[in-house]
Amino acid sequence: MPSHANQNSVVIVSGLPRSGTSLLMQMLAAGGLPLLTDGVRQADDHNRCGYHELEAVKRTKTDASWLADAPGKVVKLVYLLLYDLPSDYQYRVVFLQRKLEEVLASQKIMLQRQGKPSGADDATLLRIFQKELAKVDQWLRSQPNFSLLDVDYNQLVAQPQLQAARINAFLGGRLNVAAMAAAVDPAQYRNRM
Repeated sequence: MPSHANQNSVVIVSGLPRSGTSLLMQMLAAGGLPLLTDGVRQADDHNRCGYHELEAVKRTKTDASWLADAPGKVVKLVYLLLYDLPSDYQYRVVFLQRKLEEVLASQKIMLQRQGKPSGADDATLLRIFQKELAKVDQWLRSQPNFSLLDVDYNQLVAQPQLQAARINAFLGGRLNVAAMAAAVDPAQYRNRM
């Protein structure tokens, strides 16, 4: 796997929903990496600084044309969409890991506020997520056009400078680490376990 990002690589921020991907997008933007977003999903009480998403990524399996604008930028994809990425690009994936109990609590609160059912019980969801995360991790590590950096959300909030430096090194060392670290607001870390 290549050791440095370049203008031909697509930087991907991924993970489970509610795992800190929006925070990482904010950090990368602050550090100087252009975001590929469309502004369709607006900030709300669950994500006061915004989601930084691109709706087109949801259709990647049938229409990956958005990738033509992606090299040299960062885009957010939920982990299950990683499988849909075509093999003719180089990807640098920064994958957010967060305590699954915190992810589930955050998802449940969000669904309740939206008046939606929370689905399966926590124990079932925990097993599903563990299995799916192990599968996507194994798949990512086996793809020759993917480079992977796992980032622990809890450590990111506790040690933003250290984690920003790790991310910067993975992405080629051209980002402003101090600005990335300053984008982390510990007050936004809710649903702690």
